[in-house]
Amino acid sequence: MAPQNPITDDPNLRDLLVFHNVARALTSSLDRDAILRAIMQQMEQFFKPETWTLLLLDEAHKELYYAVAVGHTEADLARLRVPIGKGLAGWVAAHGESLIVPEVSQDPRFDANFSTSGSRNEAGRPIRVRSAICMPLRSKLRTLGVIELLNCRLDTLSDYTISFLHVLCDYAAIAIENARAMERIQELTITDETTGLFNVRHLYRQLETEIERARRFKSQFSLIFIDLDYFKQINDEFGHLIGSRVLAEVGQGLKSVVREVDSVYRYGGDEFIVLLPETGKFAARKAAEHLLTSLREMRFAKTDGLRLEVRASFGVATYPDDGTSVHEIIRAADTMMYLVKGSTRNNVAVAGMGMVG
Repeated sequence: MAPQNPITDDPNLRDLLVFHNVARALTSSLDRDAILRAIMQQMEQFFKPETWTLLLLDEAHKELYYAVAVGHTEADLARLRVPIGKGLAGWVAAHGESLIVPEVSQDPRFDANFSTSGSRNEAGRPIRVRSAICMPLRSKLRTLGVIELLNCRLDTLSDYTISFLHVLCDYAAIAIENARAMERIQELTITDETTGLFNVRHLYRQLETEIERARRFKSQFSLIFIDLDYFKQINDEFGHLIGSRVLAEVGQGLKSVVREVDSVYRYGGDEFIVLLPETGKFAARKAAEHLLTSLREMRFAKTDGLRLEVRASFGVATYPDDGTSVHEIIRAADTMMYLVKGSTRNNVAVAGMGMVG
């Protein structure tokens, strides 16, 4: 005869243990996926589904994506999307209401094209979806995602267990909101408020990383230091509000021209820096010339009825040729920018090569 466990054999104590484990997960980590997986594991122990999935809402694209799903790899999940209103999960996301479906084959809302019905359980065996419980994850009258429990023992469900599931969904919603708040805080610490670009604090951090990588792999990277020419005239003539808008548009304009692997930073005032990973001096020179030409063609503050032109002086430096520390490489690019500033402006200078045009 199996020994009794005074906790798991007492339903009330067992439920308290589930809440305790969920609360501990919420307070022990800031990693959203780790917290959600911990909550889902508690749901799994309590409701014993054959498999389960957790979907989150992508508001911009009006669709759900699979954050966690038993029997699927991350690569599998990356390809799966559920449009709002499609399938059981899509219906729950659209209406914000729970669904308990004893036989999915008889429910017109079920659509195998928008489910993980081809998944495998934790034992690796393929499953056929027979029943489903879909619950919305809601916070402040917004649906954040949907939890699907597939092939539960529906005969064991009661008003109490459904209420228990709603409480666990509330915990999951709290975890999502907390993780998003933390992401927003982290974004604010590395983002310039005026332009939306990375700030100088993040630049220094990234440069340390780039230097370490370049040392390890004996590779190069380059910086382009950009200072806008006669920008004070825009502030004096049109005011600081227009000036700030132009700074933001210039920053986003630069960002739109560089490669995906490159990053643009506001260094301060009307100065910007572009970081070009794995880029030698000649390629960096070409990139700077492309930015120079692109900037000449752009017009700014058009929403204010203006079509302002902006010019800039560009300085280029490359690691390790022109510096082997963060401050050395920035100073080298800055020196080249001032070389342009002190002569023609609206041009490019490259460390070790001088003025380009």
